[in-house]
Amino acid sequence: MHRLQIGWLRWQGRLALMVGHRMGALRAFEAICALVPDDAHALASRAQLEDQRGHAEEALALQRALVQQTPQAAAAWFNLGFMLEKAGQLEEALAAFSEATRLSPKLDRAWYGLGLVLIRLRRFDEAVDALRRNTELQPMSPYGWYQLARVHVDRQEPQEAAKIIRHLRGFEPKVAAQLERETGLSTAQSA
Repeated sequence: MHRLQIGWLRWQGRLALMVGHRMGALRAFEAICALVPDDAHALASRAQLEDQRGHAEEALALQRALVQQTPQAAAAWFNLGFMLEKAGQLEEALAAFSEATRLSPKLDRAWYGLGLVLIRLRRFDEAVDALRRNTELQPMSPYGWYQLARVHVDRQEPQEAAKIIRHLRGFEPKVAAQLERETGLSTAQSA
């Protein structure tokens, strides 16, 4: 009976999410946690829904509980890092993203998050390494490339930024043009 009830609640939560009824989904996942407090899926869902509602403290508490329960889950560490970074808790975010990359070295989003936190901490050399890893894993995504070029400009390395602009021009010309405008690197400098 217990298993059927949880299955029914999980189905309700998913259906509520599909139709955009977040509060209904949240109630369903809360009900699951009342029955099975260590249900990882329900905890993760609640954390995300609370974060989306702007309840950062509750979301962080739930995400921390999830990480304690599933310490080998790289995605849980990534989500914790994302929430911590958003809350301005940069050192903790750094630790969470680092753990996510340790557990899953191919988790490109964790490398990107790690790079962003390192930029905010003004640890540019380490940010370059993290963003390079991100771009190796997602070579056609402009986000890592964009941030990497910005870091090179901050490190007074316009030639490296220009190389990235040239590279981006081949598949994301709008991002390349944006970088040129923002950095002051003209087409002539990056050609």
